[in-house]
Amino acid sequence: MKKQLLFSLFFIATIFLLTTCSKEVLENNLQYKMLTPINEDLNAGEWKPILISSPKDFACPTPISTASPDYILQINEIKSIQKEISVEEMSNLKYWGAGSVLRWNEIMRELVAKYNLPPYQNPDGTYPVPNPNNPLSYPTFPFANPPYAARAYAYLSAAQYDAAITCFYYKKLYNRAAPNTIDNSIKVLLPQKKSPSFPSEEATIMAASVEILKLLFPGEQDYINKKAEEHKQARLLSGLNVRSDIEAGEIIGKAIAAKFITRALTDKAGAAVGTPNDWAAMKKNCEDLGEMPWQSLESPERPPMLPLFGKVQPFLFDQATLESSIRPGPPPSTNSEKFKAECDEVYFIQKNLTREQLRIANFWADGIRTYTPPGHWNYIASNDFVAMDLSEVRWARNMALLNMSLMDAAIVCWNTKYTYYNPRPSQFDPRIKTDIGLPNFPSYISGHSTFSGAAATILSYLNPSKALEYDNMAKEASMSRMYGAIHFRSDCEVGIITGNKVGKYAIDRAKNDGAD
Repeated sequence: MKKQLLFSLFFIATIFLLTTCSKEVLENNLQYKMLTPINEDLNAGEWKPILISSPKDFACPTPISTASPDYILQINEIKSIQKEISVEEMSNLKYWGAGSVLRWNEIMRELVAKYNLPPYQNPDGTYPVPNPNNPLSYPTFPFANPPYAARAYAYLSAAQYDAAITCFYYKKLYNRAAPNTIDNSIKVLLPQKKSPSFPSEEATIMAASVEILKLLFPGEQDYINKKAEEHKQARLLSGLNVRSDIEAGEIIGKAIAAKFITRALTDKAGAAVGTPNDWAAMKKNCEDLGEMPWQSLESPERPPMLPLFGKVQPFLFDQATLESSIRPGPPPSTNSEKFKAECDEVYFIQKNLTREQLRIANFWADGIRTYTPPGHWNYIASNDFVAMDLSEVRWARNMALLNMSLMDAAIVCWNTKYTYYNPRPSQFDPRIKTDIGLPNFPSYISGHSTFSGAAATILSYLNPSKALEYDNMAKEASMSRMYGAIHFRSDCEVGIITGNKVGKYAIDRAKNDGAD
């Protein structure tokens, strides 16, 4: 038993080091420039929302007069805190000045990486399941695996978007000027905007983000609250918002987030773990077709990862569309010559792996303690959107389109995996080994490929100047799974095609949301 435990700990430590290196490749400590949008999208209050019916459905308090004593007190509050600015406060101001959507997405990615760690086995060989009602007990909730992460990014981004367009509806309605235009003795410490300051879109995005993050990472409430306070303080210090601008934004953001939280609590993700009876039925369905079923190669055998995630409610289409139009047909039969040939191909690649192929396999591995594959694409998109000088509301719109694509890609992919229950290469041929970790779920179709196909499709629409680059990235991410010896060619090729289909649904939405 002691020997087995030591081996298991060594294995986990090895995988941790490998995936940590992969994460460090992503983190290049970019110092983001201040958000200075080319177009402030002042008509964003007319854009089509995702979940809410209309921005008019959410009450926003009427702003007080800029000549009132209360407003003058708020002006004086800004002057007071601007008198003595510490180095830490200036650093905080610059951090948030890079963009609210950018920074809250970054915070989400960091939390995903922190919680992306599978539970270790109990002494009796069973595996514990994280409990959202007791998030700080072992195993801590959540296990932020790729499907969980994809869903988390989607809820964050979609709530930010609906909150932002609601905020802009009220900006236009009330048209209250920024405090520095009321009192020119106020210093403006971030780039000036043309849009009205009431409500604050930054505070609206912040409040929506806080509520979603607390739902998804309940053990991190103190940290999330701390970041929110830093964000609010930065807005006051900037000279661009008085306190009532921020408070109105918070009211909107919290109200919008409540709608998304209600959806999240009923979207079937809570039942995605399934039961032993569910797992047995999936295996039997595969065997009844005369196929070799997937099985966990961990010791002791670990239950499959989220086998019912394919039943979660998508954002861009319904379950009927998923099953009739998007889910691909079956993989090559495990009894066929094509399947054997694809397995031989994986073995050949492994035996003749080049240094470049190994680099690609590790770069796209996105295993434990990383952002996961959806987070990797969020990182890519974030850096590209910075260069595009987008407004906060367009940032929110673009990230929502990307992350709804990634969540729905996860749903389609997991639905496909557990429909066919196909084995991994190393299960079919024990000569095949992997150095990047073996995912604990069926092979067909490749998650990396599906995520990447969806991301590349919608990003190419949003940033057409880099369409070829996104396509090449997606192909490389897909092939990395063959270089890592954990997927067959069919898994990868069909995964890309399926992801492309999902991404096209996001494009259809983008073409009709009023933003273009």
